[in-house]
Amino acid sequence: MPTLPSPVTRPSVRTPPATPFTSVQLGDLVARFAEQRGLWLPHVRFESPDRYYTRLEHSESHEVWLLSWLPGQGTDIHGHGGSRGAFTVVRGELTESVFPPTAHRRHPKPRKLLTGTARTFGPRYIHQVTNEAVAPAVSIHAYSPPLSTMSYYRQLHDGRLVTDP
Repeated sequence: MPTLPSPVTRPSVRTPPATPFTSVQLGDLVARFAEQRGLWLPHVRFESPDRYYTRLEHSESHEVWLLSWLPGQGTDIHGHGGSRGAFTVVRGELTESVFPPTAHRRHPKPRKLLTGTARTFGPRYIHQVTNEAVAPAVSIHAYSPPLSTMSYYRQLHDGRLVTDP
């Protein structure tokens, strides 16, 4: 019986981790997606009771999502698990409330985001987004690194946030 050659030991090759996008780069990315309606328009759907969402692009460094919002739909107060992000409204109107770190006592003033409005944010951003308008809305979101976890909060009467388990 012939002997097999011993296996060749190759040095391990470590692929460097993907470089995360900056908030500005994510803002540019959602703007490019917004301009290319053919990339996202075929994916628009409106569902009830929960909003519809679908991932449009994914890599080791980032991801891009399309979200659709019927009137009255929205998110809980949340953070993005250390990821940077950006989003733009491509149809309709959304309302965003931005919250300070959890120990602060403040009730944020909601801000209307009309079609074409974009927001960029860093890794410690906490907000809530809702469709308080009478018409459906659509937005495009990008995160880097891709979302692996999210944090949810509730606001106490005195304005502080507490983590919602």
